[in-house]
Amino acid sequence: MEEVQDIVIVGAGIAGLTASLGLHKLGIRCLVLESSGSLRITGFAIGTWTNAWKALDAVGIGDSLRQQHKQIYWNLSTSTISGVQIAAMSFVAKGKYGDHEFRCVNRKLLLEALAKGLPSGTIRFSSKVVSIEISGFYKLVHLADGTILKTKVLIGCDGVNSVVAKWLGFKAPTFTGRAAIRGCVNFKSNHGFEPKFFQFFGKAFRFGFLPYDDNGVYWFLLTSSEDKEREDNPIKMKQFVLSKLGNEYVPDEIKAVVENTELDSIISSPLRYRHPWELLWGNINKDNVCVAGDALHPMTPDIGQGGCATLEDGVVLARCLAGALLKEQSEETKGKGDREREEYKRIEMGLKKYAKERRWRSIELISTAYFVGFVQQGNGQVTSFLRENILPAFLAGLPLKRADFDCGKLSIS
Repeated sequence: MEEVQDIVIVGAGIAGLTASLGLHKLGIRCLVLESSGSLRITGFAIGTWTNAWKALDAVGIGDSLRQQHKQIYWNLSTSTISGVQIAAMSFVAKGKYGDHEFRCVNRKLLLEALAKGLPSGTIRFSSKVVSIEISGFYKLVHLADGTILKTKVLIGCDGVNSVVAKWLGFKAPTFTGRAAIRGCVNFKSNHGFEPKFFQFFGKAFRFGFLPYDDNGVYWFLLTSSEDKEREDNPIKMKQFVLSKLGNEYVPDEIKAVVENTELDSIISSPLRYRHPWELLWGNINKDNVCVAGDALHPMTPDIGQGGCATLEDGVVLARCLAGALLKEQSEETKGKGDREREEYKRIEMGLKKYAKERRWRSIELISTAYFVGFVQQGNGQVTSFLRENILPAFLAGLPLKRADFDCGKLSIS
Protein backbone atom coordinates (compact mmCIF):
# COMPACT_ATOMS: atom_id res chain seq x y z
CA MET A 1 0.00 0.00 0.00
CA GLU A 2 1.44 3.34 -1.08
CA GLU A 3 0.43 6.56 0.67
CA VAL A 4 1.39 10.09 -0.46
CA GLN A 5 2.56 12.71 2.07
CA ASP A 6 4.12 16.16 1.64
CA ILE A 7 6.46 15.88 4.64
CA VAL A 8 7.38 12.80 6.68
CA ILE A 9 9.26 13.25 9.97
CA VAL A 10 10.77 10.10 11.45
CA GLY A 11 10.70 10.22 15.25
CA ALA A 12 8.30 11.83 17.73
CA GLY A 13 10.97 12.98 20.15
CA ILE A 14 11.90 16.58 20.92
CA ALA A 15 13.31 17.28 17.44
CA GLY A 16 10.44 15.75 15.47
CA LEU A 17 7.69 17.33 17.55
CA THR A 18 9.32 20.78 17.59
CA ALA A 19 9.78 20.77 13.82
CA SER A 20 6.23 19.55 13.22
CA LEU A 21 4.75 22.13 15.61
CA GLY A 22 6.77 24.88 13.92
CA LEU A 23 5.56 23.78 10.49
CA HIS A 24 1.96 23.59 11.74
CA LYS A 25 2.14 27.15 13.07
CA LEU A 26 3.36 28.25 9.63
CA GLY A 27 0.41 26.52 7.97
CA ILE A 28 2.15 23.36 6.76
CA ARG A 29 0.99 19.85 7.66
CA CYS A 30 3.25 16.87 8.08
CA LEU A 31 3.19 13.26 9.28
CA VAL A 32 5.34 12.21 12.26
CA LEU A 33 6.26 8.52 12.49
CA GLU A 34 7.06 7.04 15.90
CA SER A 35 8.31 3.48 16.22
CA SER A 36 7.09 3.04 19.80
CA GLY A 37 3.46 2.80 20.87
CA SER A 38 3.47 6.13 22.74
CA LEU A 39 5.57 9.24 23.35
CA ARG A 40 9.12 8.39 24.43
CA ILE A 41 9.92 9.84 27.86
CA THR A 42 13.25 8.09 28.49
CA GLY A 43 15.60 10.33 30.46
CA PHE A 44 12.97 11.84 32.79
CA ALA A 45 14.13 15.48 32.56
CA ILE A 46 16.40 17.83 30.63
CA GLY A 47 18.33 20.94 31.65
CA THR A 48 16.73 23.74 29.67
CA TRP A 49 18.98 26.74 29.11
CA THR A 50 18.41 30.22 27.72
CA ASN A 51 18.71 29.17 24.07
CA ALA A 52 16.11 26.44 24.58
CA TRP A 53 13.61 28.92 26.04
CA LYS A 54 14.08 31.12 22.95
CA ALA A 55 13.08 28.11 20.83
CA LEU A 56 10.16 27.15 23.10
CA ASP A 57 8.87 30.72 22.93
CA ALA A 58 9.17 30.61 19.14
CA VAL A 59 6.78 27.63 18.95
CA GLY A 60 4.47 29.14 21.58
CA ILE A 61 4.82 26.81 24.58
CA GLY A 62 7.48 28.56 26.67
CA ASP A 63 5.17 30.31 29.14
CA SER A 64 3.08 27.22 29.91
CA LEU A 65 6.24 25.23 30.71
CA ARG A 66 7.66 28.05 32.83
CA GLN A 67 4.59 27.87 35.05
CA GLN A 68 5.27 24.20 35.75
CA HIS A 69 9.02 24.35 36.43
CA LYS A 70 11.18 26.22 38.92
CA GLN A 71 13.87 28.58 37.71
CA ILE A 72 17.33 27.51 38.90
CA TYR A 73 19.50 30.39 40.13
CA TRP A 74 22.81 28.87 41.20
CA ASN A 75 25.31 26.24 40.10
CA LEU A 76 27.35 24.92 43.05
CA SER A 77 30.19 22.44 42.45
CA THR A 78 31.98 20.55 45.23
CA SER A 79 34.88 18.11 45.19
CA THR A 80 34.16 14.85 47.01
CA ILE A 81 37.92 14.31 47.26
CA SER A 82 38.83 17.51 49.13
CA GLY A 83 35.40 18.70 50.28
CA VAL A 84 36.18 22.12 48.82
CA GLN A 85 33.56 24.01 46.84
CA ILE A 86 35.38 24.44 43.53
CA ALA A 87 32.84 26.69 41.79
CA ALA A 88 29.79 28.81 42.57
CA MET A 89 28.11 30.53 39.64
CA SER A 90 24.93 32.54 39.48
CA PHE A 91 22.60 31.96 36.55
CA VAL A 92 21.18 35.45 37.11
CA ALA A 93 23.18 37.08 34.35
CA LYS A 94 22.73 39.03 31.14
CA GLY A 95 23.91 37.71 27.81
CA LYS A 96 23.98 39.04 24.27
CA TYR A 97 20.36 37.95 23.80
CA GLY A 98 18.88 39.05 27.13
CA ASP A 99 18.64 37.60 30.62
CA HIS A 100 19.79 34.04 31.14
CA GLU A 101 17.25 31.45 32.19
CA PHE A 102 17.79 27.90 33.37
CA ARG A 103 15.23 25.32 34.46
CA CYS A 104 15.07 21.55 34.74
CA VAL A 105 12.09 20.46 32.62
CA ASN A 106 10.15 17.23 32.97
CA ARG A 107 10.61 15.45 29.63
CA LYS A 108 7.08 14.01 29.66
CA LEU A 109 5.53 17.46 30.15
CA LEU A 110 7.70 18.89 27.38
CA LEU A 111 6.72 16.22 24.86
CA GLU A 112 3.05 16.48 25.81
CA ALA A 113 3.12 20.26 25.40
CA LEU A 114 4.66 19.92 21.93
CA ALA A 115 2.23 17.17 20.88
CA LYS A 116 -0.81 18.99 22.24
CA GLY A 117 -0.39 21.79 19.71
CA LEU A 118 -0.48 19.41 16.73
CA PRO A 119 -3.59 18.54 14.70
CA SER A 120 -5.15 15.15 15.40
CA GLY A 121 -3.54 12.38 13.38
CA THR A 122 -0.18 14.13 12.96
CA ILE A 123 1.65 11.46 14.99
CA ARG A 124 1.41 7.85 13.84
CA PHE A 125 2.65 5.45 16.52
CA SER A 126 4.02 1.91 16.07
CA SER A 127 5.48 2.96 12.72
CA LYS A 128 9.04 1.71 12.30
CA VAL A 129 11.04 2.76 9.24
CA VAL A 130 13.05 -0.08 7.73
CA SER A 131 14.37 1.42 4.48
CA ILE A 132 14.40 4.48 2.20
CA GLU A 133 14.25 4.47 -1.58
CA ILE A 134 14.57 7.18 -4.25
CA SER A 135 11.67 7.62 -6.65
CA GLY A 136 12.18 10.62 -8.94
CA PHE A 137 11.50 13.83 -6.97
CA TYR A 138 10.17 11.78 -4.04
CA LYS A 139 11.47 9.45 -1.36
CA LEU A 140 9.74 6.14 -0.62
CA VAL A 141 9.73 5.35 3.10
CA HIS A 142 9.16 1.66 3.79
CA LEU A 143 7.63 0.74 7.16
CA ALA A 144 7.86 -2.58 9.02
CA ASP A 145 4.12 -3.22 8.52
CA GLY A 146 4.49 -3.05 4.73
CA THR A 147 3.22 0.52 4.30
CA ILE A 148 5.09 2.67 1.78
CA LEU A 149 4.99 6.45 2.20
CA LYS A 150 5.77 8.57 -0.85
CA THR A 151 6.97 11.96 0.37
CA LYS A 152 8.31 15.25 -0.98
CA VAL A 153 10.41 15.81 2.16
CA LEU A 154 11.97 13.32 4.58
CA ILE A 155 13.31 14.51 7.94
CA GLY A 156 15.21 12.16 10.24
CA CYS A 157 14.64 12.90 13.92
CA ASP A 158 15.14 9.27 14.87
CA GLY A 159 17.93 9.54 17.43
CA VAL A 160 21.43 8.14 17.74
CA ASN A 161 20.56 4.99 15.77
CA SER A 162 18.96 6.99 12.97
CA VAL A 163 17.99 5.13 9.80
CA VAL A 164 17.88 8.47 7.96
CA ALA A 165 21.36 9.53 9.13
CA LYS A 166 22.71 6.19 7.92
CA TRP A 167 21.05 6.76 4.53
CA LEU A 168 22.79 10.18 4.36
CA GLY A 169 26.13 8.48 4.94
CA PHE A 170 26.79 9.17 8.62
CA LYS A 171 28.55 6.52 10.68
CA ALA A 172 27.10 5.27 13.94
CA PRO A 173 27.96 7.61 16.85
CA THR A 174 31.13 6.80 18.77
CA PHE A 175 30.99 5.36 22.30
CA THR A 176 32.93 7.57 24.73
CA GLY A 177 33.71 4.89 27.28
CA ARG A 178 31.38 6.66 29.70
CA ALA A 179 27.82 6.08 30.86
CA ALA A 180 25.01 8.06 32.50
CA ILE A 181 22.73 6.76 35.22
CA ARG A 182 19.65 8.93 35.65
CA GLY A 183 16.86 8.99 38.18
CA CYS A 184 13.77 10.95 39.11
CA VAL A 185 11.76 11.24 42.35
CA ASN A 186 8.31 12.73 42.85
CA PHE A 187 7.56 13.43 46.51
CA LYS A 188 4.00 13.48 47.84
CA SER A 189 4.66 16.86 49.48
CA ASN A 190 7.10 19.73 48.99
CA HIS A 191 10.68 18.42 48.98
CA GLY A 192 12.06 21.66 50.42
CA PHE A 193 15.16 21.88 48.22
CA GLU A 194 16.36 25.29 47.05
CA PRO A 195 16.28 26.02 43.31
CA LYS A 196 19.97 25.30 42.84
CA PHE A 197 21.99 22.95 40.65
CA PHE A 198 24.29 20.94 42.91
CA GLN A 199 27.22 19.05 41.40
CA PHE A 200 29.72 16.75 43.09
CA PHE A 201 33.00 15.72 41.44
CA GLY A 202 34.82 12.58 42.46
CA LYS A 203 37.35 10.20 41.03
CA ALA A 204 36.22 9.68 37.42
CA PHE A 205 32.58 10.56 38.13
CA ARG A 206 30.24 13.53 38.36
CA PHE A 207 26.92 13.61 40.20
CA GLY A 208 24.26 16.25 39.62
CA PHE A 209 21.08 17.01 41.51
CA LEU A 210 18.37 19.62 40.89
CA PRO A 211 14.63 20.13 41.48
CA TYR A 212 12.24 20.78 38.59
CA ASP A 213 9.19 21.78 40.65
CA ASP A 214 8.03 21.74 44.29
CA ASN A 215 7.69 17.94 44.34
CA GLY A 216 10.01 16.58 41.65
CA VAL A 217 13.77 16.08 41.76
CA TYR A 218 16.04 14.88 38.96
CA TRP A 219 19.53 13.45 39.46
CA PHE A 220 22.26 11.90 37.34
CA LEU A 221 25.63 10.23 37.68
CA LEU A 222 28.16 10.35 34.84
CA THR A 223 30.76 7.65 35.23
CA SER A 224 33.83 6.62 33.27
CA SER A 225 32.80 3.10 32.33
CA GLU A 226 29.78 1.09 31.24
CA ASP A 227 28.95 -2.18 32.96
CA LYS A 228 26.62 -4.24 30.77
CA GLU A 229 25.30 -6.22 33.70
CA ARG A 230 24.61 -3.06 35.69
CA GLU A 231 23.01 -1.30 32.72
CA ASP A 232 20.06 -3.70 32.76
CA ASN A 233 19.74 -3.99 36.53
CA PRO A 234 18.26 -0.97 38.37
CA ILE A 235 19.13 -2.49 41.76
CA LYS A 236 22.81 -2.56 40.82
CA MET A 237 22.57 0.93 39.30
CA LYS A 238 21.19 2.31 42.55
CA GLN A 239 23.82 0.53 44.63
CA PHE A 240 26.56 1.85 42.34
CA VAL A 241 25.36 5.46 42.61
CA LEU A 242 25.10 5.24 46.41
CA SER A 243 28.61 3.77 46.59
CA LYS A 244 29.92 6.81 44.71
CA LEU A 245 28.05 9.15 47.06
CA GLY A 246 29.19 7.35 50.20
CA ASN A 247 31.23 10.34 51.22
CA GLU A 248 31.10 12.83 54.07
CA TYR A 249 31.05 15.74 51.63
CA VAL A 250 27.76 14.70 49.99
CA PRO A 251 24.80 15.85 52.17
CA ASP A 252 22.66 13.07 53.64
CA GLU A 253 19.46 14.60 52.21
CA ILE A 254 20.85 14.22 48.69
CA LYS A 255 21.85 10.60 49.31
CA ALA A 256 18.33 10.05 50.65
CA VAL A 257 16.86 11.23 47.33
CA VAL A 258 18.72 8.43 45.51
CA GLU A 259 17.72 5.94 48.20
CA ASN A 260 14.05 6.90 47.80
CA THR A 261 14.10 6.64 44.00
CA GLU A 262 11.86 3.82 42.75
CA LEU A 263 13.63 1.19 40.65
CA ASP A 264 11.44 1.89 37.61
CA SER A 265 12.61 5.52 37.77
CA ILE A 266 16.30 4.69 37.23
CA ILE A 267 17.91 4.11 33.84
CA SER A 268 21.42 3.77 32.47
CA SER A 269 22.67 4.57 28.99
CA PRO A 270 26.07 4.67 27.25
CA LEU A 271 27.29 8.12 26.20
CA ARG A 272 27.89 8.53 22.48
CA TYR A 273 28.85 11.46 20.28
CA ARG A 274 29.47 12.26 16.65
CA HIS A 275 32.99 13.29 15.71
CA PRO A 276 32.84 17.04 14.88
CA TRP A 277 34.76 16.54 11.65
CA GLU A 278 31.99 14.25 10.36
CA LEU A 279 29.67 17.27 10.42
CA LEU A 280 32.32 19.37 8.71
CA TRP A 281 32.14 17.34 5.50
CA GLY A 282 29.13 15.07 6.06
CA ASN A 283 25.66 15.38 4.52
CA ILE A 284 23.33 17.08 7.00
CA ASN A 285 21.04 17.28 3.98
CA LYS A 286 20.94 15.58 0.60
CA ASP A 287 18.29 16.17 -2.05
CA ASN A 288 15.00 16.46 -0.11
CA VAL A 289 16.29 14.66 3.02
CA CYS A 290 17.85 16.00 6.24
CA VAL A 291 18.43 15.11 9.90
CA ALA A 292 17.92 16.96 13.19
CA GLY A 293 18.37 16.38 16.92
CA ASP A 294 20.42 13.37 18.06
CA ALA A 295 20.35 12.01 14.52
CA LEU A 296 22.44 15.06 13.59
CA HIS A 297 24.53 15.97 16.63
CA PRO A 298 24.64 13.29 19.35
CA MET A 299 26.78 14.77 22.13
CA THR A 300 27.73 14.08 25.71
CA PRO A 301 25.55 15.75 28.39
CA ASP A 302 28.41 17.69 29.98
CA ILE A 303 27.08 21.15 29.09
CA GLY A 304 23.41 20.16 29.02
CA GLN A 305 22.89 21.19 25.40
CA GLY A 306 21.67 18.02 23.69
CA GLY A 307 17.96 18.71 24.13
CA CYS A 308 18.42 22.48 23.87
CA ALA A 309 20.20 22.24 20.51
CA THR A 310 17.46 19.89 19.35
CA LEU A 311 14.81 22.52 20.09
CA GLU A 312 16.87 25.01 18.07
CA ASP A 313 17.01 22.52 15.17
CA GLY A 314 13.23 22.22 15.13
CA VAL A 315 12.64 25.97 14.87
CA VAL A 316 15.33 26.58 12.24
CA LEU A 317 14.21 23.61 10.16
CA ALA A 318 10.54 24.63 10.23
CA ARG A 319 11.45 28.18 9.23
CA CYS A 320 13.77 27.17 6.36
CA LEU A 321 11.45 24.48 5.01
CA ALA A 322 8.36 26.67 5.19
CA GLY A 323 10.25 29.41 3.38
CA ALA A 324 10.84 26.97 0.53
CA LEU A 325 7.37 25.41 0.41
CA LEU A 326 5.37 28.61 0.69
CA LYS A 327 7.26 30.38 -2.07
CA GLU A 328 5.07 30.96 -5.12
CA GLN A 329 5.68 29.07 -8.34
CA SER A 330 7.39 31.05 -11.08
CA GLU A 331 5.20 32.16 -13.97
CA GLU A 332 7.32 30.18 -16.42
CA THR A 333 6.42 26.87 -14.74
CA LYS A 334 3.80 25.09 -16.83
CA GLY A 335 3.46 21.29 -16.74
CA LYS A 336 3.26 18.96 -13.74
CA GLY A 337 6.84 17.79 -14.26
CA ASP A 338 8.11 21.37 -14.27
CA ARG A 339 6.17 22.18 -11.09
CA GLU A 340 7.53 19.11 -9.31
CA ARG A 341 11.08 19.89 -10.40
CA GLU A 342 10.85 23.50 -9.24
CA GLU A 343 9.36 22.52 -5.89
CA TYR A 344 12.05 19.87 -5.44
CA LYS A 345 14.76 22.48 -6.07
CA ARG A 346 13.17 24.90 -3.60
CA ILE A 347 13.00 22.18 -0.95
CA GLU A 348 16.64 21.30 -1.59
CA MET A 349 17.68 24.95 -1.20
CA GLY A 350 15.62 25.29 1.99
CA LEU A 351 17.29 22.26 3.53
CA LYS A 352 20.71 23.53 2.46
CA LYS A 353 19.97 26.77 4.28
CA TYR A 354 19.00 24.81 7.39
CA ALA A 355 22.20 22.73 7.19
CA LYS A 356 24.31 25.86 6.83
CA GLU A 357 22.75 27.38 9.95
CA ARG A 358 23.15 24.24 12.05
CA ARG A 359 26.53 22.87 10.96
CA TRP A 360 28.91 25.12 12.92
CA ARG A 361 26.57 25.47 15.87
CA SER A 362 26.47 21.66 16.17
CA ILE A 363 30.25 21.34 15.81
CA GLU A 364 30.79 23.95 18.53
CA LEU A 365 28.43 22.25 21.00
CA ILE A 366 29.74 18.71 20.41
CA SER A 367 33.35 19.87 20.81
CA THR A 368 32.67 21.91 23.95
CA ALA A 369 30.70 19.10 25.60
CA TYR A 370 33.46 16.58 24.89
CA PHE A 371 36.17 18.88 26.25
CA VAL A 372 34.24 19.67 29.43
CA GLY A 373 33.50 15.99 30.01
CA PHE A 374 37.13 15.04 29.45
CA VAL A 375 38.34 17.49 32.09
CA GLN A 376 35.49 17.05 34.56
CA GLN A 377 35.72 13.26 34.65
CA GLY A 378 39.41 12.86 33.94
CA ASN A 379 41.11 10.43 36.32
CA GLY A 380 44.70 11.57 35.81
CA GLN A 381 46.70 13.86 38.08
CA VAL A 382 46.87 16.65 35.49
CA THR A 383 43.14 16.73 34.72
CA SER A 384 42.29 16.48 38.42
CA PHE A 385 44.58 19.42 39.18
CA LEU A 386 43.13 21.50 36.34
CA ARG A 387 39.55 20.66 37.37
CA GLU A 388 39.98 21.60 41.00
CA ASN A 389 42.54 24.43 40.88
CA ILE A 390 42.92 26.12 37.50
CA LEU A 391 39.74 25.68 35.44
CA PRO A 392 36.71 25.46 37.81
CA ALA A 393 35.32 28.93 37.02
CA PHE A 394 36.02 28.50 33.29
CA LEU A 395 34.35 25.08 33.16
CA ALA A 396 31.35 26.28 35.18
CA GLY A 397 30.91 29.25 32.85
CA LEU A 398 31.05 27.36 29.55
CA PRO A 399 27.44 26.05 29.69
CA LEU A 400 26.19 29.60 30.21
CA LYS A 401 28.35 30.86 27.35
CA ARG A 402 27.11 28.23 24.93
CA ALA A 403 23.51 28.91 26.00
CA ASP A 404 23.86 32.56 24.96
CA PHE A 405 22.29 31.95 21.55
CA ASP A 406 19.03 32.77 19.77
CA CYS A 407 17.84 30.51 16.95
CA GLY A 408 15.37 33.20 15.84
CA LYS A 409 11.62 33.36 15.31
CA LEU A 410 9.47 31.15 13.15
CA SER A 411 8.48 33.99 10.83
CA ILE A 412 9.71 33.77 7.25
CA SER A 413 10.52 36.62 4.89
